Amino acid sequence: MKNIAIAADHAGFEYKELIKEHLKSSYKVQDFGTFSKDSVDYPDFVHPAASSVENGDNVFGILICGSGEGVSITANKHQNIRCALCWEVEIAKLSRQHNNANMIAIPARFVSEKLALEMIDAFLETEFEGGRHQNRVNKISCC
Repeated sequence: MKNIAIAADHAGFEYKELIKEHLKSSYKVQDFGTFSKDSVDYPDFVHPAASSVENGDNVFGILICGSGEGVSITANKHQNIRCALCWEVEIAKLSRQHNNANMIAIPARFVSEKLALEMIDAFLETEFEGGRHQNRVNKISCC
């Protein structure tokens, strides 16, 4: 059973709870918060989730906020994180196939719950293609 990190801010809290329920039979989900709809600062939850993926405690990560932008930007500050902001299933698949993304960011205010679950399923089930894409992924890091 793969370990998955999940984190959200107040705008993504309800989606986070829905996603956890959806994944619980197939994955071990580590919840980094937030734990209510009270206003919070998303980096407080994203950094620990991203660190857990970066250090191998979790294989993938799922981040949710209103636009998906803030959580994605924050996660991508981590050297070995490739977090993809997704709003369509095909983008979720391509982020895995071509970019070997290890975290997905969901914009809760702009996608339906159904679409969010479909994107997450596609993201988690899609394999990295490697090959010419590996050369590109190797060039992402600046350090």
